[in-house]
Amino acid sequence: MQSTSRQNRFRVSYILLALLASLAGARAADVSLAWNQSSDTNVVGYNIYYGTTSGNYTQSVAIGNVSAITISNLTAGTTYYFVATAFDASGDESVYSNEAMFIVPGVLGLSQGANPGDPMMINFPVEAGHWYEVQASVDLKTWTTIYQTSVQTTNDVAQFSDPNSSAFSSRFYRLALH
Repeated sequence: MQSTSRQNRFRVSYILLALLASLAGARAADVSLAWNQSSDTNVVGYNIYYGTTSGNYTQSVAIGNVSAITISNLTAGTTYYFVATAFDASGDESVYSNEAMFIVPGVLGLSQGANPGDPMMINFPVEAGHWYEVQASVDLKTWTTIYQTSVQTTNDVAQFSDPNSSAFSSRFYRLALH
């Protein structure tokens, strides 16, 4: 933008991004973004910027004067950061909106403790509105719930330490989404 008054005109009342996720298999997901449109009649479209590091947006999508878009093929277990801008017919662009973060659910991470006999560390991304169970088995036939979350209020990463992992010569884990 060329002037401060022009920047303020395009501020888009700090575009609010709403994130709604739908899993598309175990490897990739989609996120739906929605925002309040600018009341400025000169706005002809929006740019959505996103990336995997806060403040560093490596990808962008330009769209017309609409208030929603779906971004596809996001990697499971990855955190994405999104901002939006409004632009006019001359290509003048507003400042970034507030940043929105989204963790794509779907990956169960396992890591052995630092020392022999230390418990197995289990972490996984969680999605708001769901609760999760970590189940364990020694034979892949009988599964026992060893940990469960409450209903999540935000997208985040849950972590659990299995204190009984060293008691078994082999132990299998799975994650149940509810």
